[in-house]
Amino acid sequence: MGQNIFDNNVFFSEYIKLRRGKNYNDLLEQPAMRKLLPDVRGKTVLDIGCGYGRESYLFAQSGAKQVIGVDISRKMLELARREYSHPDVEYLQMDMEELGGLTQEFDLIYSSLAFHYAADFQRLAGNLYRLLRAGGRLLYSQEHPIVTATVDCRGHYNTVDGQCVSYTFSDYAAGGRRVGAWFVDGVENYHRTMGEIVTTLAQAGFVIEELVEPLPGKWALEELPELAKEFIKPTFLIIKARK
Repeated sequence: MGQNIFDNNVFFSEYIKLRRGKNYNDLLEQPAMRKLLPDVRGKTVLDIGCGYGRESYLFAQSGAKQVIGVDISRKMLELARREYSHPDVEYLQMDMEELGGLTQEFDLIYSSLAFHYAADFQRLAGNLYRLLRAGGRLLYSQEHPIVTATVDCRGHYNTVDGQCVSYTFSDYAAGGRRVGAWFVDGVENYHRTMGEIVTTLAQAGFVIEELVEPLPGKWALEELPELAKEFIKPTFLIIKARK
């Protein structure tokens, strides 16, 4: 079973505080995801790592006929059911490792910043392919491999006269588990090279349509000037693929 760090009281509180302020998700990752999102009207959607349910709710509001949001965190799902309930959305507490137990097929599988927590990406990719209808789409984001690479999780920006000029990281070729600090100590995720990610999806049967390393727009830079660092090192990787 994967780590359920989101049910840690301190982590959960700090994460929600982050998401309700100006953040990279809303200003960078989500705008890029929405540009790639297929029409969901009349479609069935599986939202993996749905968190507090905002995207699941928006899919239903946009006309999806059924949305199933799954997440490992009890606290996240309690918030989802309280703030983003909808008659066409069902929230299930489930680890990504348990997706093999689902039998329904979906038109779209969507995931925002969850797959870098999966220990067995090959198994996950196989389950995703099986759960999609023929012609269905997979759209997901994850932390960029440059971000996940360094074993001690201490990749860092280098500055000259107070300005960021480069980013230093290491251990890119050494895939596997990483443990670092984010709000609390001991947060786990998994590093894979770009080649491993793309090859694993292709070997599962997916046709990759787009691979995006999003950059901030002018409006986002005005909201959060520190996003200018994305022109030095990308934070997110987004992949759109079809069965």
